[in-house]
Amino acid sequence: MAITPLMPVYPRSPVRPVRGEGVWLYGEDGEKYLDFAAGIAVNALGHNHPHLTKAIQEQAATLMHVSNLYGSPQGEAFARRLCEHSFADTVFLTNSGAEAVECAIKTARRYHHHHGRPEKHELITFANAFHGRTLGAISATNQEKLRDGFAPLLPGFHVVAFDDLEAAKAAMGPHTAGFLVEPVQGEGGIRPASQGFMRGLRALADEHDLMLVLDEVQCGYGRTGRMFAYEHYGIEPDIMAVAKAIGGGFPMGACLATEKAAAGMVIGTHGSTYGGGPLACAAGQAVLDIVANEEFLANVIRMGERLRGALEQMIPNHDHLFESVRGLGLMLGVKMKTDSRAFVNYLREHGLLTVAAGDNVMRVLPPLIVEEAHIAEFIERLSEAARRYEVPQAA
Repeated sequence: MAITPLMPVYPRSPVRPVRGEGVWLYGEDGEKYLDFAAGIAVNALGHNHPHLTKAIQEQAATLMHVSNLYGSPQGEAFARRLCEHSFADTVFLTNSGAEAVECAIKTARRYHHHHGRPEKHELITFANAFHGRTLGAISATNQEKLRDGFAPLLPGFHVVAFDDLEAAKAAMGPHTAGFLVEPVQGEGGIRPASQGFMRGLRALADEHDLMLVLDEVQCGYGRTGRMFAYEHYGIEPDIMAVAKAIGGGFPMGACLATEKAAAGMVIGTHGSTYGGGPLACAAGQAVLDIVANEEFLANVIRMGERLRGALEQMIPNHDHLFESVRGLGLMLGVKMKTDSRAFVNYLREHGLLTVAAGDNVMRVLPPLIVEEAHIAEFIERLSEAARRYEVPQAA
């Protein structure tokens, strides 16, 4: 049999972690890695965090799953806390970011259906976005590498240039239901939207009774130094998808909405077998205990400034490789002059874990618990690896 037991849809690296502790990962042969990828912004509390681990262990020994046929004291308590720490009035709990985005899309469409406007089903989305791997999510982007071989895609999306308010305004029409946007594009290359763009989308949505739908799956939950990235822009969305850091490594996501936006989401319109189970909610509560804290978030900002400053100071020493740094908080990207994916692969050989992204960017996404000593070691290792790196020659 030629095919591998795990369906071969990932180009898996030689890194094979079996244990983690804080910002460190350990391979099956004892290799040690400084993890500045954090499971692609998932492991907000690092690895094996005692508070998160204890919460999961205790809940697993009590009750793991009963389905959403029954009342959910665990889900109700967690959803209430999410609302308290956000713009939202109500929450649908999911198992992943893609599911959260799907729920957000359905909520936006259902809003207009509820108000007798079923023709308003189209969301304006933005180039180089990443919203997940479901058919709905890949239909919302223009990235061919995500869409290739999966036609026919779902109708109802109009893709325009990111951070271009005039393009978004020009795309509006009688079928427009709203906008779906990442305030900071992650896979697209760590690209924060401008103030004028985000505020402009909010104003257009208000003027035309449209839904502003945010995808904060990667940029939310403290990653940018605010609980949610929309706070940097002085606006609030109508609907928002979050995931990744929400469970600190436990698979979980959520679709948050205002009471107005969720008007059409009544009994029978949506569901999930596993979403919001007791075990997931225990993990979510534990993460909130730590992340939803002003002192913790202020430290994310401090560490983000320290990391950005160190990267900017290092770049001139290796200006044949690195161009600039961008991003917010601990969601940083290093724009490269050579192939970022090849360099990220090379760093793994030197015990450093980062993540490649679009626009030839290396993502630097350490756990939110990162300390100055970890940053100093990261910069030292990165600089040494850059010094030794031989840029691959074009064929």
